[in-house]
Amino acid sequence: MTNTRPSDSSDTSDTSGIPNPLAEPVERVGRGWTASLSLANGAIWVGWYGPLQILLASQAKDFAPGSGMSKETMLAWVTGAGALVSLVANPLFGALSDRTTARRGRRTPWIVAGAAGGALSLLLLAGAGGVWTMAAGWCLVQLTLNAAFAAVTAAVPDRVPRLQRGSVGGWLGAAQILGVVAGTGLATVAGGVGAGYAACAVFTVVGVLPYVIRYEDLRLSPEDRPAWSWRGFLAGFWLSPRRYPDLGWAWLTRLLINLSNALVLLYLLYYLRDRLHYDDPDEGVLILTAVNGLTLLATVVVGGVWSDRLGRRKPFVIWSGVLMAVATAALAGWQTWPGAIVAAAVLGVGFGVFTSVDFALMTDVLPKALDRGKDLGVINVANALPQVAAPALAAPIVTYLGGYRMLYLVAAVIGLAGAVLVGRIRGVE
Repeated sequence: MTNTRPSDSSDTSDTSGIPNPLAEPVERVGRGWTASLSLANGAIWVGWYGPLQILLASQAKDFAPGSGMSKETMLAWVTGAGALVSLVANPLFGALSDRTTARRGRRTPWIVAGAAGGALSLLLLAGAGGVWTMAAGWCLVQLTLNAAFAAVTAAVPDRVPRLQRGSVGGWLGAAQILGVVAGTGLATVAGGVGAGYAACAVFTVVGVLPYVIRYEDLRLSPEDRPAWSWRGFLAGFWLSPRRYPDLGWAWLTRLLINLSNALVLLYLLYYLRDRLHYDDPDEGVLILTAVNGLTLLATVVVGGVWSDRLGRRKPFVIWSGVLMAVATAALAGWQTWPGAIVAAAVLGVGFGVFTSVDFALMTDVLPKALDRGKDLGVINVANALPQVAAPALAAPIVTYLGGYRMLYLVAAVIGLAGAVLVGRIRGVE
C-alpha cells in the first residue's frame, strides 16, 4: 500500500504577506533562529535529565530505607509514573498548540507556559519528603515540560523546508545532548539535591527566552481553526498504520531504538556502583555522559547536513541503529570502566546520526500541516513510552534474570530490531 503524503500548498502566505502556518515552508531559516530554538530545546532537556541522571536516583536512595522498596524499584515506579504522564501530555499539548490562535502565535505561548511551569515543578520536586511527593513532583515536571517540548518540535515543520530539516534536526539534537550534559553537570556540582533542582529550574527558564523574545511565531487565523468537538479531537490522536504505513513503521523504529537507549541509561548509576564498583558513581555518570556527548556532537550536525545533501534518510538511520546495538552489546561483554567509556563513545556516534536524521525522517512522513503539533506529539510517544517500558522490563532482568549482562544483551537485540525495520518505510528514500 502506498503512503498518503501531505499535500503541498502553493500559497505560502496570506494576502497580508504573513507566512501561512498551514503551507509547506519554502524559505530557509537563518542561523539565529536555529540557534535560539536549539537553545530552548536544550533548556527543556536540562530540566529532564538533571533529575533523570542524578537527582531522582539520589532521592530514591535516601527514601528507600524503611519504605519496603529497593532504590531500583522506587526509581522505576517514579520514572514510570512520569513517563505515563508524558505519553498523554506531549500529543495533547501538541494538538492544543495546533488550534491556538493567540497573538503570539501557535507555539510560543506553550513554550513560555511549559518552561515556567516546569521550573516551578522542579522546585516543588526539590522539597519532596517521600516517594509519593517525589512521584507527584516528577509527574508535574513531565506534564509542563512536555507542553514546551511539543511546541518546540512543531516549530520545525512549521518553518523549515524539507531539505533543511536534517541540519536543523542536527542542531536540535546537539542542543539535546548538551542539555543532558548540562543537566547532569548542574545536578552534580550544585552542592546537593535541592540546589541541583534549583539550578536546573533557572536554566530551563533562561534558555527559552532568546527564542520567545526575538522571533515572531506564525499565527493561525480563527477561520482556519477546525470546529471543536471532543469526539473529533480525541479521534484525531489515532493515526492508522494502515492508512499511513510509513508513519507507523517510522514510529515503531523510533520506539525500539529509544527503548534500547533507555535500558542503557536507566540504571547507569547503579551499574557503576554495584557492578563495576566505581569509586564515585555520580562522577562516573558525568564522565560517561560527557564522553557520549562529545562523540554525539561530532556526528549529529554532520549526519543531518549530509542527509540533506544526499536527499536520503533511511541508510543513515539503519546504520546508526546497528552501531548503537553493537555498542550496547559491548556493555554486556566488556564490563569494565574502560569498556564503559568505549561503549559510551560509540553510542554517541550512532545516536548523533540517529537523532538528527530520524527527526527529519519523521517530519517527512507527517500526514497534514494542520495537525503538525499533534502528529509530532503522537510520534514523540515513541520517546516517552520507553520510559514506561524500560523500568518494567529492566527491573526483573537485573533482579532475577541475569543481571546487567542480560539487560544490555536484551537492549542490543531491541535496538537492532529497530534498525532493521527502517527498511519497511517506502515513501522516504
